[in-house]
Amino acid sequence: MLKTKSVWTPLNHKTDGLRILVTRIRGRGLPASRYDVWMANLGPSERLLRSGQGGKVSWAQFARHYRTELFLDGPIDKRNRTIKNHGQKFTLRLVKQLARRGRVTLMCHCAEDQRQCHRHVLRKLILSNRV
Repeated sequence: MLKTKSVWTPLNHKTDGLRILVTRIRGRGLPASRYDVWMANLGPSERLLRSGQGGKVSWAQFARHYRTELFLDGPIDKRNRTIKNHGQKFTLRLVKQLARRGRVTLMCHCAEDQRQCHRHVLRKLILSNRV
């Protein structure tokens, strides 16, 4: 089971399962006890995040650019003929497999009721056949 939650929502160790913080920046004042694993590579880039929060791009543009970022190749990929994307696709597949075997909660700093949040885009992508 794969679900989402704000890092500020009360924790439920029984229903949350593995709590993964999916933001580039951990944030000041956020105790490490609020999450189990921090996967900064699953968060949107700082540039995209600033553009989205600053209203420079629409929500649809933000979501599209974020999905694109998750599959971008990097400089190290030029040295590898078969393994691309710094293992990002492998990370997405790992989260998908973990969610198939147990409970996984994707967490970020957005409010619990915020619908336009990258954690929802990420969840939908992981559950899709694209990963």
